[in-house]
Amino acid sequence: MDLPTLAQPSPGLTKSKRWRAFLDMWLVDHGFIRDIYCNIHPVAEGVWRSAQPAPRHLRWAKRQGIRTILNLRGRRDTCGSYILEREECERLGLTLVDFPIRSRSPLDRETLRAAAKIFETIEYPVLLHCKSGADRAGFMATLYLFLRAGVPLRQAMKKHLSLTYGHVKQAKTGVIDFFFNRFLAAGDESPEGFRRWVDTIYDRAGLEAQFHENWLAGIVINFILRRE
Repeated sequence: MDLPTLAQPSPGLTKSKRWRAFLDMWLVDHGFIRDIYCNIHPVAEGVWRSAQPAPRHLRWAKRQGIRTILNLRGRRDTCGSYILEREECERLGLTLVDFPIRSRSPLDRETLRAAAKIFETIEYPVLLHCKSGADRAGFMATLYLFLRAGVPLRQAMKKHLSLTYGHVKQAKTGVIDFFFNRFLAAGDESPEGFRRWVDTIYDRAGLEAQFHENWLAGIVINFILRRE
């Protein structure tokens, strides 16, 4: 079960530790790609989605009036991207919320409940992000539009679970689409129906057993694009 938590204060970084964190972010965590394109897009008024932000992206977010960073990768104390993100959020006065969710297997019931609830508790405007801004960010953007903005789920899925953002539904990350489509097949497409379905009908193990990825798409996502 994964639940959101406020990030702990960052330990003081020496110049050498900050440099090592930057190299880890840029080379190991593929930050050099995000320096070219960070996949930042508006979702709705007061809500943005993106790939893993570097400190300069967080400074941009601050200038846009963003107050909360919702980190869908979770706390990763040895990852340079997270080390620098936590430090920069603290310096800028941004609230960093760590909420790890998966993109390659269905979420458990408690995590789904927490995902729905978090939109009621965070301070807006918010920037939500995963590593590439394609899958977990797409899941949460879709969920936000459906549960909070009154957008029909099919319309939210078409907009935010899209190749436009790098989401490939034929790969294992397509379990996100499969999850939403299983709910839609149940008949009641309202936000209240979604919550009831999660609480009473949703079968994580059964859904996972029924979903199958396309092997070629899996190679592209796992070994070429190196998605989480």
